[in-house]
Amino acid sequence: MKRIYLYALFLLFSAASCGPRNSDKESTSDSDIDAARNFIQAALKGNFNDAKKFMLNDTENVEKLDAASRIQRTPDEKQGLWDASINIHERKLLNDSTSIIVYSNSYYKNNRDTLKVIKHDGNWLVDFKYLFKHDDPVAAPAK
Repeated sequence: MKRIYLYALFLLFSAASCGPRNSDKESTSDSDIDAARNFIQAALKGNFNDAKKFMLNDTENVEKLDAASRIQRTPDEKQGLWDASINIHERKLLNDSTSIIVYSNSYYKNNRDTLKVIKHDGNWLVDFKYLFKHDDPVAAPAK
């Protein structure tokens, strides 16, 4: 009986270790809000490789995200950002494949930022460079 019990425990732990890993998580978003939230949450937690999965992959975006990842933060600031919640203040649909998301986080409550989210090849992705290039948080991009 003891042998059966040990064998059952072995199977239980073996099966548990076969589950999906964090790196196997879905890296697509169902909507513009979902893409923005996934990107922001990964960046707040300092998981910039995960954030990159929700970002439009172009040279300028990659450079800006790399620069953001190298910002030195105190341990208290890192913990505050890790624990922060995301507050979506405004969503403006420019068309069926582009939106502007105005958000803040609970750690920097008064600092509103703006992301452009686009649908590219059927996936919603953050165009991170927009954060640095716009004047009016909900203005349509220049044509």
